[in-house]
Amino acid sequence: MFWWLVLAIFLFLLCAALLVAEVFVPSFGLISLCALASLVGGIAIFFKLSPTAGWAGVLVAVIMIPAALGFAYKIFPKTRFGKEVSLDGPTRQKGDAIPDTEQLQGLLGKQAMVISPLRPVGMCDFSGTRLECVAESGYVEKGKTVEVIKIEGTQLTVREIENS
Repeated sequence: MFWWLVLAIFLFLLCAALLVAEVFVPSFGLISLCALASLVGGIAIFFKLSPTAGWAGVLVAVIMIPAALGFAYKIFPKTRFGKEVSLDGPTRQKGDAIPDTEQLQGLLGKQAMVISPLRPVGMCDFSGTRLECVAESGYVEKGKTVEVIKIEGTQLTVREIENS
C-alpha cells in the first residue's frame, strides 16, 4: 500500500514536470497528453487506496495544475530559449511620444513648416519638433508655412499663411 502511495505521488510530480516542459518544448500537445495520462493514473491510484485519498488527490490536482503552469509561464521569459523566441516590448526614443496638452499650449500662434501634405492631417516641423497637425480647411501642400490657431487636447489645428 505504501508503494502505491509513492507511485501516485510520483505520477503527480511527473504531471507537474511535464506541464512545465510543455511550455518550453514545442511538442504539439504530446507532452500534455503524457501529463494528462500521469495525472489520471495518479488519481486512479489515489481512489484505489480510498475515496478520501482520491478526492484529496483531485483537490491537489486542481491546485497543482494552475500553479505549475503559472510558474512555468512566469519563468519562461527569463530563460535563454524564452529570450530568443519572445518579442521585446516597444521602445520609445526621446521625442517619440505626443507631447502633453500643457506643452502644446505654448505652440498657440507659432508657425511651422509643412513636411507632409495636410489632407487635412499631416506632419509639421516646429523648429526641429515634428508634430501631427490638422488643417483648418482643405489641403495644404508640402513646404508651406502654417500657424497654430487652435489646440484641443493633443490635436493642433493650423491655418496656412498666405505669403508662404
